[in-house]
Amino acid sequence: MDLPLHTIHTATLVSTRRITPPGSPEDVRHLVFVTDDAGFEAQVGQCLRVRAPGQFGQRHHERLYSVAGVEPLDAQRTEFALLVRRCSHIDEFSGEPHPGVASQHLCELQPGRSIEFSGPVGHPFAVPAERSAPLLMIGMGTGIAPFRGLVQRLYRQGGWAGPVRLFYGARSGLEMLYMNDENNDLGLCFDRATFKAIQALSLRPHFGDPPALADALQAHAEELWTLLQAPAAQVYVAGPQALLAFADQALARVAGGAAAWIALRAALVHEGRWHEVLY
Repeated sequence: MDLPLHTIHTATLVSTRRITPPGSPEDVRHLVFVTDDAGFEAQVGQCLRVRAPGQFGQRHHERLYSVAGVEPLDAQRTEFALLVRRCSHIDEFSGEPHPGVASQHLCELQPGRSIEFSGPVGHPFAVPAERSAPLLMIGMGTGIAPFRGLVQRLYRQGGWAGPVRLFYGARSGLEMLYMNDENNDLGLCFDRATFKAIQALSLRPHFGDPPALADALQAHAEELWTLLQAPAAQVYVAGPQALLAFADQALARVAGGAAAWIALRAALVHEGRWHEVLY
């Protein structure tokens, strides 16, 4: 059954590039589109509902993708970027792998071709008004996309005075999106005095162990606990749905106990200083 109707926009693919190294089993692509729909407005961290050709009688297959970057080109045109991981699923009857409908469509799309989409939906990762605010970002997988866009905006708008700490988990160095030899966009920010990115890699990537995010956060517990208690501190979480519970457990360890973290998290949420993009 088709999803409910939304205002449909169109955009043309300008460029597509794989940002995982050739040796990585993950095929993740950074796609840049341009839309000339003047009614389109989005911010980093919001999601677009992209349409792909449907299957099994469906006209369309729709999938949400987080906006990795937005740049108005003029009064009419807007450029935006999506980060897409080529996905697959296992048929429960045959046991055979099948490519993801939307991700396969987007990863195979060639420059000059167009897509239809609606949105944006969800809460954006906006730049805080207080430019000395401490920022903590925790992400996994393609959850790095909104962080890349947010970090670029932080330093593009005249610098950022507060500490920015990005913790990003992956199974191996080959899957460190935007932080590998193939594409190191975030590396451009490493010389910023306020920015620090901490990579959390799985201890046994070939055995499917989760990234060691909890250990990475715990290793910086004293600094993070001081950072989190600042009145203007902001926390951003982006990645798979399971990351939320994982981040809560890890930050409870940082806080020295569940009770302390629950109280602080409630304050962050109540004051609008807790932000999440989950899929």
